[in-house]
Amino acid sequence: MSQRDTKIFIMKWFSLLSTIRVYNIVVIVIAQYLSALFILSDQSFHSVMVDFNLFIIVCASALSIASGYIINSFYDNQKDLINRPKKTMLDRLVSQKTKLNVYFAMNFFVFVIAFLVSIKAVFFFSFYIFSLWFYSHKIKKIPFLGNFYAALLAVFPFFGILLYYKNFHDVVFAHAIYLFIVILIREMIKDLENMTGDIAQDYKTIPVLMGVDFSKQIITGLIILSLIPIYFLVDVFEVAYMETYFYLSYLVLIFFVIKLWKSESRMNYVQLHNMLKFVIVSGVFSISLTKPSLLKVIFSSWE
Repeated sequence: MSQRDTKIFIMKWFSLLSTIRVYNIVVIVIAQYLSALFILSDQSFHSVMVDFNLFIIVCASALSIASGYIINSFYDNQKDLINRPKKTMLDRLVSQKTKLNVYFAMNFFVFVIAFLVSIKAVFFFSFYIFSLWFYSHKIKKIPFLGNFYAALLAVFPFFGILLYYKNFHDVVFAHAIYLFIVILIREMIKDLENMTGDIAQDYKTIPVLMGVDFSKQIITGLIILSLIPIYFLVDVFEVAYMETYFYLSYLVLIFFVIKLWKSESRMNYVQLHNMLKFVIVSGVFSISLTKPSLLKVIFSSWE
């Protein structure tokens, strides 16, 4: 293989990794394991980390999400060319046919490995894969329902682990509701960020149909609504040192809403989007603060 061919091969791999947003998937994998360790399971650190069924569930989730990004990119190709021209040009180094082949191969592999867990896991991931396709094909263009559906799909992989451990405590749902609200806000910010492409491709999003100010009002209302799960997580349930995260995250959201009402350009909305990413990612790592005793055991095992 010549140097030029090697370079093209590497660029195509980068293109595929960009399409499946591997950085997001890494965060989700970490979040699933931290959720299992510190919230959902009562087992020891070692038992969770060597649990083969949990490993398969996390792998199946990661591959399902990756395939979801591929099919979403397939349907949004023209819109993304307007909204994200540089990223889209990188993504286009791999042909649509190749991406679809990878999409079907990933889904088939998920179907196969899910059998290693149970037939229930097969139905769970089959439903999830169908839902990801249905969102990209139909639901995405429906105002608010598309945002709601996308946020639901983002938290859906965690329900797989919840069902595996059969942990239905109220604190788990309080965490899920807070995460859902923050992701829903992020989805609505993405609509403001992508208005140009949405208008060009006839996507009926809330800011396109009802205006930017109406979108900002809904986002502000959701931030106020997030106080409900925060109250339960801080004052009712026991989340140990993670309560510090909730206090700080809400301060960030207050600053966020102030900046939101001053924002007018796409760059402003990109900055807001990045703020929400910070809230979500920092929340993932803050999960470990819910059980300081387990955290000490983990650190001591590394010494």
